[in-house]
Amino acid sequence: MLAETICSAVSAAGLGIAAVTAYRKRFLTAARVVAYSLVPVGLVMTGVVGWLARTAFDPLAWAGFGVLALSVVLFLLTRAVERRRGRGKGAIRGGDADPVAPAASAPSLGRGSARASRPAAPPATTGSGSGDDFSDIEAILKKHGI
Repeated sequence: MLAETICSAVSAAGLGIAAVTAYRKRFLTAARVVAYSLVPVGLVMTGVVGWLARTAFDPLAWAGFGVLALSVVLFLLTRAVERRRGRGKGAIRGGDADPVAPAASAPSLGRGSARASRPAAPPATTGSGSGDDFSDIEAILKKHGI
């Protein structure tokens, strides 16, 4: 009963603020305040406030929340242990198999294996003054294989 009274008072105060806001010709803001003001009354009318009041004082409900919290903690703990062992989402589930083929010369899961096998070319150095301006750009382009 007290919760319903408080929700009604909050809604009435919000509607009063909306009326003052509309009087000041700020209709969009007034409409938004009215929308927020009607939420507590709507919650009372749907029974959510009564359900929350009953749940807040029910020891069985709090025990249920405790069980849910324990399950979340256990889930997160097992995920952390699994990731620490190296069995994340991308790992092979069958066993501790190596993701690289036994006879492979380069990792099969690495990015850009063709580029990783050849070393980057050293930057070209020229003696002329105008060539020095573009030597850095040439080095970057050669590094990216362009």
